[in-house]
Amino acid sequence: MSEALPNLEGLLREALTPVEPPEDLVQRVESTLTTITELAADELEAWELAAMRDPRNWVRPAAAIVAGSAAGAALVVLRARRRTQRTTGPFGISLPQLDRAAAERTIRDLGRETRKLLGDR
Repeated sequence: MSEALPNLEGLLREALTPVEPPEDLVQRVESTLTTITELAADELEAWELAAMRDPRNWVRPAAAIVAGSAAGAALVVLRARRRTQRTTGPFGISLPQLDRAAAERTIRDLGRETRKLLGDR
């Protein structure tokens, strides 16, 4: 029994070692979110208002609204966070007197990214 315990600890230590994400992960996630947002917008554009009378036809537009909104919001947050990480130090550390400026900058970035995303359609 005492033989298995050190082996278990070693296995846990090996399994829980930090793993660095791939370099292109942010670009891949951003590309996927952009694609989902565009597909949802295309689905809503193709939808006919006359089909609104039948509730069975509400599923696809509702799913497109939910998926597009979620992907768009995630895309806005991702882009604003990336811009914030460029302006602050490592691990997002900023000086205490700059916290208000960082918050204002983040809000401006969120607004800018939202306008970009909504302005495309």
